[in-house]
Amino acid sequence: MTQDSSSTSAASTPHSGLVAGLAIAIGGAVLFSMKAVVAKLLYRYHIDAVTLIAFRMLFSLPVFAGVALWKMRTEAPLGWPDRWRIAGLGLVGYYLSSYLDFLGLQYISVGLERLILFLTPTFVLAITAVVFKRRIAAVEWCALALSYCGIVLVFVHDLAGGAGSTAVGALFVLASALTYAFYLLGSGEMVRRIGSLRLVAYAMCVSSVACIAQFFLLRPASLLVQPLPVYGLSLVNGLFCTIFPVFMTMAAVQRIGAATASQAGMIGPVSTLFLGALVLGEPITAVQLAGTGLVLVGIYMLSLKK
Repeated sequence: MTQDSSSTSAASTPHSGLVAGLAIAIGGAVLFSMKAVVAKLLYRYHIDAVTLIAFRMLFSLPVFAGVALWKMRTEAPLGWPDRWRIAGLGLVGYYLSSYLDFLGLQYISVGLERLILFLTPTFVLAITAVVFKRRIAAVEWCALALSYCGIVLVFVHDLAGGAGSTAVGALFVLASALTYAFYLLGSGEMVRRIGSLRLVAYAMCVSSVACIAQFFLLRPASLLVQPLPVYGLSLVNGLFCTIFPVFMTMAAVQRIGAATASQAGMIGPVSTLFLGALVLGEPITAVQLAGTGLVLVGIYMLSLKK
């Protein structure tokens, strides 16, 4: 009887761990997707992408720097190869990708931005299959196909209405999705060796310094003086749209891998549908709800994958 119980527990552990990892990834994706809505609110105060991302990192840097200093004091120092890799990940994943996304949001609608960002799982799977020679399971392809069908239903009205007709903005967001896919794959390899908390803290410090330095190089310091709502929205952007989702995404990558974490994150942009209705007054139709349901089915299929 004891042997049967042990066997049952051992068999259920991988599945429960996968469900927990998916839950973390979904929660992080929802918070991370809030940045599009917050960015649109901030753009109402006539600030640009350089200023927006600088304020975002000014509010989040103290937390990441504190964690980084703690890790430097309590763990063995990293070798120079790992330091250079972390610097590259920080510049590609949280500086370049975020900056390109915010640039695109200046020219296109939130709906089109969400649609383009859904290409990230496709990039992750394609790079994984071609570069790392990993076989993609049929359930992953099926879940991805279902989710993309949902995407078409959810966002077709935005495209049909002519939203996002500016090619420049669409290309910026497309580049953001591609660079973030490379970040997910690179971080998936390193997070297993040095830990998610340490990697995130170091990489985000690199990204924060780059964003803040870019501001002072390209903009006058007088732009640091803004209306009070800009500071409040930037605090939300730094805390709830940056700090929380960054740590949650890394924890999910450590548990379930980069490809699955990226696919689970597909729920994030769909959640922006409801946030857009609540905050920006965007309507929700039956077609949008049907598309959301297909995405949720795709996420549930991922939770069944062993």
